[in-house]
Amino acid sequence: EMEYSYKFRIYPNPAQIQQIQGTFGCCRFVWNHYLALRREIYERDGKTLNYNACSGDMTQLKKARPWLKEVDSTALQSSLRDLDTAYQNFFRRVKQGQKPGYPRFNRQSYKSKCVGTNIKVLDKAVQLPKLGLVKCHISKEVKGRILSATVSQNPSGKYFVALCCTDVEMDPLPSTGAV
Repeated sequence: EMEYSYKFRIYPNPAQIQQIQGTFGCCRFVWNHYLALRREIYERDGKTLNYNACSGDMTQLKKARPWLKEVDSTALQSSLRDLDTAYQNFFRRVKQGQKPGYPRFNRQSYKSKCVGTNIKVLDKAVQLPKLGLVKCHISKEVKGRILSATVSQNPSGKYFVALCCTDVEMDPLPSTGAV
C-alpha cells in the first residue's frame, strides 16, 4: 500500500479562475499574517506560537476578515501547516549555525484536504471544494482513496491539479522470463 500522486491539467472557467486566484491570495495572507505574529511574539516574549495556537486564532481572524470564509478552509489550514514546517526548518538552521533565511511565501498553489466526497474524479472533470466541476484532461485512471488535491498555476499561466491518493495497489512489474 503506498501513496501516489496524479497530476492533470485543468481548464477552469473565468469564475473558477477568480476563485482559485482568491484562494492563492487568502493562503498568502494567512501565511504572512501568522509569520508576522509568530515573529512578534518570539521577539517580545521569546516564545513560539505553534500550529495549534495559530489554527485556534484563525477562527477570530475570519470574523475580522470575512472574505477568508469565501475560500476552502482546509486550504488555509494547509498554509498554516506549511508555515509551521518552514518555521521549524528555520529554527533548525539557526541551531546548526547556518544562514537561515526567514520563511517566505512564494508559490502559486494551495492544497485542499479530502473530506467525505468533496473531491471526486469524473469522466472529463474533477470536483473540487468551492470550485465545483472543473474541466480536466484525465490522462490515466485514478486509483485508491483521494487524500488531497493541490491546485497550482505554473509561470506560463496553465492550471493543474495534483491528487494525492493512498491505498494504491501498484501492479507488480511483468515478468520477462529472463533470470
